[in-house]
Amino acid sequence: MRFIMDFLELVNLRYSARSYQSRPVEQDRLDRILEAARLAPSGSNRHPWKLVVVRDAETRRRLVAPCANQQFIAQAPVVIAGVGLTPDRVMRCGVPGDPVDVAIAMEHLALAATAEGLGTCWIGAFYQDQVREVLGIPESAKVIELMTLGYPADSPRTKDRKPISEIVCYDRWC
Repeated sequence: MRFIMDFLELVNLRYSARSYQSRPVEQDRLDRILEAARLAPSGSNRHPWKLVVVRDAETRRRLVAPCANQQFIAQAPVVIAGVGLTPDRVMRCGVPGDPVDVAIAMEHLALAATAEGLGTCWIGAFYQDQVREVLGIPESAKVIELMTLGYPADSPRTKDRKPISEIVCYDRWC
């Protein structure tokens, strides 16, 4: 039972950090966080994605404009691009596969970062072609999301979430 509580506490601690300390992320921490993403499940265990880890300050600065001028992107010591390698793949259920597989890996990454005392923020507000150009990503791949990573300089805000009764149905649609 203690494991369940520890995990729920971890999930509750994760928030979207939008201000970062200039302190770099230690390589061993980054390695553990990336390992958590590597261990994420994917459809048919294909792992049809790559992570582009951006630590270079100039490259992070160049990502600001394509990301709706969100300045904290340059402030974070690390930005990670989750890139789908099979953008035309559709799962049997009719849903595109890359966004699902990348999202699973990136959320593993976000939770591992929280466990390491780091903050993250999902970035979906960006221009595909511009980010692809800055990072040298081929047109055959698709950037699914970006995530900032680093020691937060802000504090978690109160989470406003719907009650479970509004989001969960049992046995049939409600």
